[in-house]
Amino acid sequence: MSTHPAPPVDWTRLDVPTPDGRTLEVLLHGPDDALPLVFHHGTPQAAWPTASMAAAVDAAGLRVVLVSRPGYGTSTPRAAAARIVDDVTDTVTVLDHLGLDAFVTAGWSGGGPRSLACAALLPGRCVAAVSGVGVAPYVGFEDDFLAGMGEENVEEFGAALAGEGPLRALLEQWRPQFTGMTADTVVEAMGDLLPDVDRAFLTDEAAEENAATFRHALLRGVEGWLHDDLAFVAPWGFEPEDVRAPVAIWQGRQDRMVPLAHAELLARRVPGAEVHLSDVDGHLSLLARLPEILLDLRRLAGR
Repeated sequence: MSTHPAPPVDWTRLDVPTPDGRTLEVLLHGPDDALPLVFHHGTPQAAWPTASMAAAVDAAGLRVVLVSRPGYGTSTPRAAAARIVDDVTDTVTVLDHLGLDAFVTAGWSGGGPRSLACAALLPGRCVAAVSGVGVAPYVGFEDDFLAGMGEENVEEFGAALAGEGPLRALLEQWRPQFTGMTADTVVEAMGDLLPDVDRAFLTDEAAEENAATFRHALLRGVEGWLHDDLAFVAPWGFEPEDVRAPVAIWQGRQDRMVPLAHAELLARRVPGAEVHLSDVDGHLSLLARLPEILLDLRRLAGR
């Protein structure tokens, strides 16, 4: 399997060096002069050139910047565990490399905290942010963090709370079903995490796109996944109350990966957050509304 898959012709792929000697895998789509959108992928996923993302970005008139977090795809792993806030430094490195200043950001699921971190720590440069079905901070939310999650997530976060050793063993056990995932096996592999609405969503193109992102994410191992999970249950390095940019929170009430209580907590703690709740959507089916979400993000940014 190639470690540098060729993207479709309307996507650009590059490796961006970091000051500490790593490289970050970056994908770009959209006109050079369009407002940049930094999209933070979920867990365990990576930068991958999907047709659905390209269509949503085109409809919103944006230029998307996708970055595989350290250890995912072909991005170099970090030498040690990092905090959520450390991904802001990598975001700035990529934007500076591309010569981009003001931007909007959206994070999905495990990417949600990174979007909020940009909104908190890059005021003026990050002009608006979306947390889509995003994870809430574990610290201070311990009693309710796992409530309503599917069995697989309860097991995964339980391992993360037990420490790096138990978590690594679990993720290594799970890795083969992700690296070998196909459109035909994605629903079975995700098991109790999927409500009926998400199972219905994972057909045809959506099923293949999700399987492809999982395969690419774990191409070189579980380091990105491992560090994501450890970062979720540790202090983030900032508080939701620190957010200064306009933020919208999007959530499906049927979500079994990141349940509604996470969005409700973020809504209470992020200053001025706009909240969009869908009664009929889950964690994945809400992605069908990405064109609407990105257009609303432009409105939020006043751009």
